[in-house]
Amino acid sequence: MPSRPDRRLPSDRLLTVLTCPLCPSGLAPADGALRCADRHSFDIARHGYVSLLTGRRRAASADSADMVRSRAAFLRAGHYDPLARALAGLAAELAPPDATVLDAGSGTGHYLATVLDALPGAMGLGLDSSAPALRAAARAHARGEAVGWDVWQPWPVRTGCADLVLNVFAPRNGPEFHRVLGPHGALLVVTPTDRHLGELRPSLGLLAVDPRKEERLSRTLAAHFRPAHTEPLEYAMSLTPEDVTGLVTMSPAAHHVCPAELRRRVGELPAPVRVTASFVVSVYRPKGR
Repeated sequence: MPSRPDRRLPSDRLLTVLTCPLCPSGLAPADGALRCADRHSFDIARHGYVSLLTGRRRAASADSADMVRSRAAFLRAGHYDPLARALAGLAAELAPPDATVLDAGSGTGHYLATVLDALPGAMGLGLDSSAPALRAAARAHARGEAVGWDVWQPWPVRTGCADLVLNVFAPRNGPEFHRVLGPHGALLVVTPTDRHLGELRPSLGLLAVDPRKEERLSRTLAAHFRPAHTEPLEYAMSLTPEDVTGLVTMSPAAHHVCPAELRRRVGELPAPVRVTASFVVSVYRPKGR
């Protein structure tokens, strides 16, 4: 996938989507920053992303640099490529080639970049609160942009601007998903099933996935969306000990076991490690459209 250079100004198309988080105004480049008519100013990082998080709006938690490095390495190794291909295939069916795609909790931008490859004229915007993740996302694709934001808050984007919203293992803000989608827009959500990484949980102390996760997802979105399509995806992965360590380190499970103990536990696993990847990919359409 094509990468984009560092320190590039946000595209004109992005500026038609973004709004100032402190007032309703649009944003425009000014002296290495983005500024609105009321002179609220937001720096463009040298890595190519813009952070609109300020003061009380700063996210309480975000992925660390170690988590982002581990996630980038694991994804580069191709272990979740079947999921990325499934998202790209659905995106090509759901959105026009020149779509505006928003990725809520985009992380490194890996899945957004794959979707943009499937939509040759699309522009992508990834929202995330982690600076290390934003640095990676800003370089993930030539037509991808990265903006620092807490997706639990009202988003600094225009109402009805998006053709497709992605939500892959990330927080779900139903009201904002609904607000930003256009009349024919779609929401594409990925959640793990209770079988996901099941072989690793007893030995590595990973947190269990709630078996009613899909039911809770539907309840969370029910006020604003109707389910349109559900697609299960399950396959076996063959992982090295290094892959397993990265898989744990890239997730919130890393907070529950110290690095030395994790290495010890992983070292006791038979190599290669056979692990189940199990997801549900769901398509939702906004109600009232």
